[in-house]
Amino acid sequence: MNSRELCTYVGVIGGAIAGLFGGWDTALQTLVIFMAVDYITGLIVAGVFHTSPKTKTGTLESRAGWKGLCRKGVSLLVVLVACRLDAIIGSSFIRDATVIAFVCNETISIIENAGLMGVPVPKVLVEAVDVLKRSRDQKDFL
Repeated sequence: MNSRELCTYVGVIGGAIAGLFGGWDTALQTLVIFMAVDYITGLIVAGVFHTSPKTKTGTLESRAGWKGLCRKGVSLLVVLVACRLDAIIGSSFIRDATVIAFVCNETISIIENAGLMGVPVPKVLVEAVDVLKRSRDQKDFL
């Protein structure tokens, strides 16, 4: 198989997957980027700063990393389910609301990771995250 065929196969498969998620739009791109940033900052917190609340020692642990990836994968599956529900009723509301909720959750985690690294976080972001946390804690998530 040459590189042109490989690119074609990857493009077809990637397009099919993106289609299942309602298209590769700004919302889905943002969610995937935020998930990647959260995972990377989590690795830095554990691997460099040794301040991770996810492990007893605060350091990297493969099981904690695997759990994080599994959670992100299941989050994407929930988005897929929301997209299919929208397909049934002919809207995009459920998918969009689901993606926004997960983006908010990832944002909270990114800001928390930055704080664990000692990064000075602008007050307006801390206040916004507090609002998101309160909303999440009021049972917006199961």
